[in-house]
Amino acid sequence: MAKSKVLVLGGTRYIGKRIVKASLAQGHITYVLQRREMGLDIDKIQMLLSFKKQGAKLIQGSFSDHQSLVDAMKQVDVVICTMSSVHFRSHNILLQLKLVDAIKEAGNIKTGLCRVQDKTTVYNFLETDEK
Repeated sequence: MAKSKVLVLGGTRYIGKRIVKASLAQGHITYVLQRREMGLDIDKIQMLLSFKKQGAKLIQGSFSDHQSLVDAMKQVDVVICTMSSVHFRSHNILLQLKLVDAIKEAGNIKTGLCRVQDKTTVYNFLETDEK
């Protein structure tokens, strides 16, 4: 069975770190988006370095840099977004819309998962509007 190339966004958060570990354990080529905005959060940097030691690949990207998101999407088959929306729900919804735009522009992602307000949404990005 072919292994997927999986990109996890929110990989240093509660759910995201578990998904990264599970993806690695299943043998998938696992990427974690390392956002420039993260700054010098030592705990997150240590977690990312730990993932890298376990075989994950880190991809630099930013929601404020559309092309960096598109470039990240072009490297993978599956996108899992686990960003929390607890504190800034409307802001995170806007970020996820940016993510969906990047996925559509990349054109190679068939399915993606996004989690907003304790609801997981599955997107089919290869659907057409033609009837």
